[in-house]
Amino acid sequence: MTIDIKRISQAVLPQMLNTRRAIHADPELSFQENRTSQLILETLRSTGIVVSDGIAGTGVVGLIPGAFPGPTLMIRADIDALPIQETSTSSYASQNPGVMHACGHDGHTAVLLAVSKILFEQRSRIAGTIKLVFQPAEETMEGASSMLKDRVMDNPQVDRVLGFHLWNPLQVGQIGIRTGPIFASADEFKLTVIGKGGHGALPHQTIDPIVISSQLISGLQTLISRESPPSKPAVLTIGTIHGGSAFNVIADSVEMTGTLRTFDEDLRQTILRRIPEIAAGITSSLNGSFEFQLIRGCPPVNNDSQVVDFVSKAASSIVGHDNLVTVEPATTGDDISFFLNKAPGCYFLVGSSNSSRGLDASHHSPNFDFDEDALRIATEILISCVFEYLQPDPPQG
Repeated sequence: MTIDIKRISQAVLPQMLNTRRAIHADPELSFQENRTSQLILETLRSTGIVVSDGIAGTGVVGLIPGAFPGPTLMIRADIDALPIQETSTSSYASQNPGVMHACGHDGHTAVLLAVSKILFEQRSRIAGTIKLVFQPAEETMEGASSMLKDRVMDNPQVDRVLGFHLWNPLQVGQIGIRTGPIFASADEFKLTVIGKGGHGALPHQTIDPIVISSQLISGLQTLISRESPPSKPAVLTIGTIHGGSAFNVIADSVEMTGTLRTFDEDLRQTILRRIPEIAAGITSSLNGSFEFQLIRGCPPVNNDSQVVDFVSKAASSIVGHDNLVTVEPATTGDDISFFLNKAPGCYFLVGSSNSSRGLDASHHSPNFDFDEDALRIATEILISCVFEYLQPDPPQG
């Protein structure tokens, strides 16, 4: 029987919009998504879905067994917000000072809740199991790895992973996709340069960590310009530097934090190894020392070619082939990469900007918002993917 995806998606649209706006008005930071988690729990349970909560603290997992045996498809949505003060005057603007859904995770959560309702109602047509994963702490790159420690991809074991991101660099109605890396790795590190403080007028009696740091920052850039193959893009940025307390005082230490982004896991590991090696050479040559800490990180987001072909077919049926865009890899990161390293999958981008309505601010900006028609499109694509992948075998005879 042919399934009218547009019709069944349209039926959940009003509630999906209400859910998105409710979550947007009440954003919560990573691993603090308690009210969001409760909303997800109540919504899934009211639908009749079997739910497990407390996964990685605030994560929620729902299971929808189909009427027939088959593989397990995992669909992931991230649920956390950012420490940003929203400047919007919309009716659903954040009510929590200094916290905002500035990346679209409120939309991701609302879409997956809508998808869960549709799939539960259509479970008699499904051969296999859908695992609905509502993941905390994507913004700090800690949620997916924490969920893996809680065995989120087991019982039943996941065979395929789908994830998506609302994406303001693309206009609403467009879908961005590519085989291989689509997002970069993302690592956060801290370097502390240790010297010997003293009077600013007597530098010969000190070991100046600010001077050492200036040379170290320049030296680290050679990891990109002289040690990374030109065919393998990489970015190394020192984002903060703190040291000193007065104009005439040489500090005891300087603390720097930075990020590394690359699309190649081997190159990522090489640069992470070389950062402390270069720091050791430069600091010791100037009589200082250092401490290096890799705070957190995630590998590149790599899409499986077969799953990309499968998702592309589903997306084309919803938005048309001309609106399917092969995007260039972005140096932003997403810890869905941990899931995609465990099972083949696809992470795709759902265009969400609408310049004519002023809905085109960049992600992580205080006036970020998106065209909510993107939610309908994402829902229809995910439903199409599920029905295609988990369709029962035709009757024999």
